Amino acid sequence: MKKLLLTTVVLSTLMSNIAFATQTIKANVNGMVCAFCAQGIEKKMRALSQTQDVYVNLKQRVVAVELKEGQALSNDQVKSIIKDAGYDVTSIEVTDHTVSHIKAELEAKQESK
Repeated sequence: MKKLLLTTVVLSTLMSNIAFATQTIKANVNGMVCAFCAQGIEKKMRALSQTQDVYVNLKQRVVAVELKEGQALSNDQVKSIIKDAGYDVTSIEVTDHTVSHIKAELEAKQESK
């Protein structure tokens, strides 16, 4: 009985981690030169129904868009929104890190320079 209970607990923990996996689209953007630029992109991304959180790092030219659970947003949609705002996407990737993790990572990188 203890083995069954332990197996159930382990499996439910693993399944909950899978069910709550975060998907974040991280784009490197050229053309952002001021806080107003960053604010404009952030506002457009936050307006999307799929968006959970957004982070724009002006100095490192990164836009990170965390999606709500069960939501999807294609890389092409993100590129299109950024391009329509007047900027160029140089690279784009999908990661399982949260926006807060990406923010902490980028800010730590900035401080070490």
